[in-house]
Formats: sequence, structure tokens, C-alpha cells
Amino acid sequence: MPYPALILGLAGLVPFIALPLLAISEVVGELAALHYFTQYSAVLLSFFGGVHWFDAISSGKTNHQLYVAMLPTIVGWLALVFGADVRVLGVLSIAYLLILFYDKFTLALPKNMIMSYISMRVMLTTVVVLSHAAMIFLMR
Repeated sequence: MPYPALILGLAGLVPFIALPLLAISEVVGELAALHYFTQYSAVLLSFFGGVHWFDAISSGKTNHQLYVAMLPTIVGWLALVFGADVRVLGVLSIAYLLILFYDKFTLALPKNMIMSYISMRVMLTTVVVLSHAAMIFLMR
């Protein structure tokens, strides 16, 4: 994976890590942190649909991948509609895991690129899901 992609991926974790810590330290109220966290998570989830949209379009596929590419955006939008709630965080966590597994078995990238991309995604998704779990724990 190109170094800038790794740096940007790690930078994308900042809100996931910072918001639970800001809520614990009471710098940001728990409810506000939950709203900001949910909003950021929903927006970031929709990004992963774009990866599949591009892969499907660039490889000329009109199969399930083109349709599945829309699911992260729809799930993210529904998360915003239903608002900040621990159940919504649970759904977002599951969505991150599902799109990671879908990435692994669907993306048509060269083998070395898919290996480095999936390795990076596993690391990033682990932190994202653990951050969701931390926010759920804080809100209970």
C-alpha cells in the first residue's frame, strides 16, 4: 500500500479514537460525542462503497458488486436518519466488518495490492470496531 494511503488511513482513525477519550475526560459531553461519532462513522462507511463502485465500473462488471457498492452509503444514511444510539453503533460496526469481508473476496486488484490493502483494512477496521464498542460501553 502506498505510504500516503497508510498515513491517510491512520489519520482517519483520529475521530474514532478521540471522541471516546473526549467523552471519558468530559471535554465533550457524552451525548455530543455520541452524535459526532455516529455522524463520522456513517460518512466514513459510505467511502467504502466508492471503492467497489470504482472497481466495478473500471473492470466493466455489472454484477452484484455494482449494487453492493451502494449499501455502505444507504446504511450510513439510515444511521444518520435513526440518529445516535447504541443500536445504530452496533449496526455500523457490523457494516464495517461485512464490507471488509466483501472487499477481501470481491475486489479485482493485483494480488500484491489486494494483500496490502486488506492488511491495512484489517488493522483500520479493528480499531474502528473497537472504538464503536468503547462508545457503546460509555453510553450504557
